[in-house]
Amino acid sequence: MCPADVRRALVVLNPSESKRLIAHAVARLPEVKRALERGRLIVGHGTTNAFVGEEILGERVSRWRYAAGVIAGGRLEVTDNAERLAPIALKKGEPFPRGWIELLKEFGRGDVFIKGGNAVDPEGNVGVLLGSDVGGTVGQMYGIVAARGACLIAPVGLEKLVPDVVEAARHCGIAGADIADGVPTGMAVLPNARIVTELEAFEVLFGVEAWHIASGGVAGSEGAVTIAIEGTGSAVEGAFDYAQSIAGEEPVARG
Repeated sequence: MCPADVRRALVVLNPSESKRLIAHAVARLPEVKRALERGRLIVGHGTTNAFVGEEILGERVSRWRYAAGVIAGGRLEVTDNAERLAPIALKKGEPFPRGWIELLKEFGRGDVFIKGGNAVDPEGNVGVLLGSDVGGTVGQMYGIVAARGACLIAPVGLEKLVPDVVEAARHCGIAGADIADGVPTGMAVLPNARIVTELEAFEVLFGVEAWHIASGGVAGSEGAVTIAIEGTGSAVEGAFDYAQSIAGEEPVARG
């Protein structure tokens, strides 16, 4: 039984609502704020990261054009490189004119790279699908970030929860697939990222505890997650009210 002074709320979040919640929390992490004030910050490609970019920049970012690889229309796809937006690269909060790859070369302790994922497991591993045969963004950034002790943050919704990312990666590979719905992919495992799911987001923003209690739905709630929130009355009410305020967040669409 819960103590009498603990309140509980149940919220259902569709994928885009989860992306907004997670992005809101990521932009308010102390390490992100610090990097924006006096360090370096890069936001890698991804639809959730487009929402992160919006929260950081305070302006609209095209969700489709900010993605590189996508799962859309029942297929594994790669967005048009000619129309794809460049990753956000900021030094002390200002756009870095020479782009993210050059900024990455300057990375050190306290700098932040935000990389979305396609899978997350209960052990805290993040999986990133790789459509590029040289590893894409992960192939370019991971060695530098890991070697220099920079901060790697992975915003990833619980709709992407899988049993075991490490095992999943063993069954991927561009050259290893004989047939595929769309573009064959490999998978990189990121074992040391700070993961921000809906659960961490509610804790960061409202100081509540949250549990993932159900997944899926129909009639517009496909991919939804149901979250139980517990805490003091005012904190739970604040979390619930916020969830209601982002209800109906526009789904990610082509274009």
